[in-house]
Amino acid sequence: MATTELKSEDLYTPCDTDQLGFETTEGVEVSERIIGQPRAVEAVGFGIDIRQDGYNLFALGPAGTGKRSLIRQYLDQRAPDEAAPNDWCYVNNFEQEHKPLAVSLPAGKGRQFRDDMNQLVEEIRGALGQAFESEEYQQQQNKLQEQFARQQSEKLEQLQEKARQKGLALLRTPQGIVFAPMDETGEPMSPDKAQKLPEDKREQFEADAKELQKQMQELMEQAPREQREARRQLKELNRRFAEQAVGSLIQEVRDKYGDHEAVATYLDALREDLLNHAEEILKLQQARESQGQDQQQKARLAMISPSDAEEALLRRYRVNLLVGNDPEDGAPVVYENNPTYQNLIGRIEHRAEMGTLQADFHLIKCGALHRANGGYLILEAIKLFMHPYAWDGLKRCLQSGQVRVESLGKSYGLISTETLEPAMVDLGVKVVLLGSRQLFGLLQQLDPEFTELFKVPADFAVDMDRAGNEPTYAQLIATLAQKDELHPFDKGAIARVIEHSSRLAGDAQKLSIHMRSVADLLQEADYWAGDSGNAAVTVDDVQKAIDAKQRRCDRMRERIDEEIQRGTIQIATDGQRVGQVNGLSVFPFADVLFGRPNRITARVRMGGGEVVDIEREVALGGPIHAKGVLILSGFLSGRYASDMPLSLSASVVFEQSYSGIEGDSASAAELCALLSAVANLPLRQSLAVTGSVNQHGDLQAIGGANEKIEGFFDICRRRGLTGEQGVLIPESNVQHLMLRSDVREAVDNKEFHVWSVATIDEAVELLTGVSAGEPDAQGNFTEDSVNGKVAARLRAMAEQRREYGVPDRRAPEN
Repeated sequence: MATTELKSEDLYTPCDTDQLGFETTEGVEVSERIIGQPRAVEAVGFGIDIRQDGYNLFALGPAGTGKRSLIRQYLDQRAPDEAAPNDWCYVNNFEQEHKPLAVSLPAGKGRQFRDDMNQLVEEIRGALGQAFESEEYQQQQNKLQEQFARQQSEKLEQLQEKARQKGLALLRTPQGIVFAPMDETGEPMSPDKAQKLPEDKREQFEADAKELQKQMQELMEQAPREQREARRQLKELNRRFAEQAVGSLIQEVRDKYGDHEAVATYLDALREDLLNHAEEILKLQQARESQGQDQQQKARLAMISPSDAEEALLRRYRVNLLVGNDPEDGAPVVYENNPTYQNLIGRIEHRAEMGTLQADFHLIKCGALHRANGGYLILEAIKLFMHPYAWDGLKRCLQSGQVRVESLGKSYGLISTETLEPAMVDLGVKVVLLGSRQLFGLLQQLDPEFTELFKVPADFAVDMDRAGNEPTYAQLIATLAQKDELHPFDKGAIARVIEHSSRLAGDAQKLSIHMRSVADLLQEADYWAGDSGNAAVTVDDVQKAIDAKQRRCDRMRERIDEEIQRGTIQIATDGQRVGQVNGLSVFPFADVLFGRPNRITARVRMGGGEVVDIEREVALGGPIHAKGVLILSGFLSGRYASDMPLSLSASVVFEQSYSGIEGDSASAAELCALLSAVANLPLRQSLAVTGSVNQHGDLQAIGGANEKIEGFFDICRRRGLTGEQGVLIPESNVQHLMLRSDVREAVDNKEFHVWSVATIDEAVELLTGVSAGEPDAQGNFTEDSVNGKVAARLRAMAEQRREYGVPDRRAPEN
């Protein structure tokens, strides 16, 4: 069979620097164009444009593909052209103070309303002070007080005159007011002298005193009613003067916001409440003026100063601006990095007063949903699910179209005491979740509400076509370099970055758009350019950055290579061996992949047709690896045992493997080892094999081809390249090759070889040096071919098994 030995030009696809169109990135126009994500851009545009409920977005793709940057760039370009959303304020509810009211105003008006109300409060403070200190008020207040005192005095004088006419004197004692007989001089008699009066006269005095005492009692009972009336009149006086002082001030603000019914209603309620509390404000102002007289005593008693009490009372008339927007800024775009329940929904803070925690509407703080209301909210899905109740809270708000600020305890019925219950804020926001494909799939399966709320998936690709896009990619690199203020990159450095991007994509015909990896490479190359004193980043600086990163991450690879050189890990790179082959695998560290060889062995004996995967039997093999081994049974049965029972028992194992194995990329190597064991043909140990195989013997592409080839090359180079060593890869993997320069140089010098093979027959011919053989018209192979030897050995096993009288479980009944 014709196998293809690859040349160095097949192992690497260089970038043509002439097509880049510039010598360095200095002066290259910065491009805001989004490249490589047409599907995601279309999905984002659709999700943003459609305004029906539930059309929020989920941007899915691996971390580092630029999901957040693309979404943010798209929204930052679009949001300024949209109308700025309304402001939201919380104001006092004078009827139910634990239920603050939410007021919506056009963008910019909320901040203006808050400032106007602050100014109004200060004007009210001064206006009330002037009104209550005015001469007119003092006169009317004194008049009321004097009128009340005069009424009380006149009634008392009238009663005293009645007592005098009856010969009795009115006396004030610690026990109250009493009446006593008077002598000829008009002075109260002593008790002894009163006892000496004639009995009839004494009885008359006692009767008169009793009557007067009754009238006195009636007078005292009338006093509280008269006091209440006096207070009512004083309160009415205060209210009238307060109305005169602040009515015009409040009306001025009301006229300014007359188009907003909620504000007008609130100001009407504020006017009524202020007039009702005018007397209290007056007392606090009077106390404030005299507070310095006993300041030390109040400090000792930890009392609230009159000025603080006055401010606390006037605080009820101020405004809490929850969200203020600039009308010139357009729609808000908010990225919440820490999406806890409180950071999303908002929170109610508390302040300590006299040993207790108090809350009012000024302590209501907005959440990300409030800030993004009328615009766009970007959240990392994995961070959202790391915080308890955050996902439930977000869903509840999106479903109801409103945001209620409440504590978690209140929301879930864990707190029964009364707390603030702010009015709900109407919500109109477009939410964009960023997450992985796995998380997206889990949400679709496990949460039925997810698909109702996030109907637009934006699937981000990890690579883009290389053909025709290298100049565009170069402009992207130039844009990143200029934005990060890096050294300019010359065209050789740009070409090397593009070539490495194909290596990152694992495909010579693709370019990686894992932007974090590309940006990291640019920054590290910039560092090495500065370290070398270069004015521009060169290809050597880029290569040094690539090598340095590899060096930082390859301690484990070096340790494995060392153990292979010392023979602790047994890998042969020369000679021949039956039933033994070098397979290739990759292992990751951080975001770097390394390749390494693995010894794979197979043993066969007569049996019932099973191929035992030892890794699977001891739970070290994953399901995909187990599938690959089971395919071997299908291949053997289909090619060699179509007319007889498959009468072998085989075991296949990765030698010296002490951890899990997954994937089917070693199934071609396992099949080669198995065929070698059956045919008793030795395999060249100077070669390594990678690739998966199907039941027809066709080799299929695998991942990590570059790393696997380089991993085996490094082992061979350390032992000494003989010109016999090499790697067999599936033909479909040739298009993925972007090998290191030292590997390509060894291939040019015929010191190392890379073959592409399409079938298992081509692989075993290279490994054994024996023709695989082609079936004739009857399906028989020549005896000296690999397939002929395998078929003969399997037929012999079937006959031996029949001779032993072992029934074939799979044979059809007669």
